[in-house]
Amino acid sequence: MSFAENLKILRKEKYLSQEQLAEIMGVSRQAVSKWEQGSGYPETEKLIDLAKKLDVSLDVLLLDKSPAVNDKNETAVALSEKGLTVPAESAIYIQNEDILVRCYKFSVMPVLLPTKREPKFVLAGVNSTGLLGDNITELGWYKEKEDIQKEIATIAEAVKSGKRTYQLQYNCKVKGVINPKIVE
Repeated sequence: MSFAENLKILRKEKYLSQEQLAEIMGVSRQAVSKWEQGSGYPETEKLIDLAKKLDVSLDVLLLDKSPAVNDKNETAVALSEKGLTVPAESAIYIQNEDILVRCYKFSVMPVLLPTKREPKFVLAGVNSTGLLGDNITELGWYKEKEDIQKEIATIAEAVKSGKRTYQLQYNCKVKGVINPKIVE
C-alpha cells in the first residue's frame, strides 16, 4: 500500500475525520485530503509528527506494508515495557469482575507513592481516540511490575491467537476507588 492508503486506514482506525486530523496537525482539511489522494505529501517534520500522532512508525506510514499485518501475515502487535498496541480491528474485550471493555491499546501507569497496602501499578486500556485524546478505562491494579508485565504479554498472545475476549489473570483485588487498598 502507498502512503496515501496507509494514512487513510490509520486515520479511520483512530476514528478521526479529515477535518479532525487536520486540526491536530495544524494544517487545512484540504492538505489532509491531498495526502490521502496521493497528490501531495507533508513536509518531513510534519510526516514525523503525523506518525507520532497516529502512534505508528514511519515505515508503517510510508512503506508498502499494511499497518495491521506484519511479514508473517499475523496480527501486528507492538509490545513494550510501557504497554501494548494492537490494530483497531484486532481489539480484544478485556474482562475484570464487572467490566467488559474492548481495547486496542494498553498502558502501564505507576501509582505515585503507594503504601504497603496499595497497588503499585494500574493497567489502563484505550478503546477509542478522539479530538481530545484517548478514551482511557482503568482495567486492573497490580502489586508488582512483573505481574503487570505478565498480564500484558498474555494479552498480546491472546490477540495473536485470535481470541476475542480475555479475563485478567495477574491483577490484585482492591477496595476503594480514590485510595485503593489491596484485599488479601
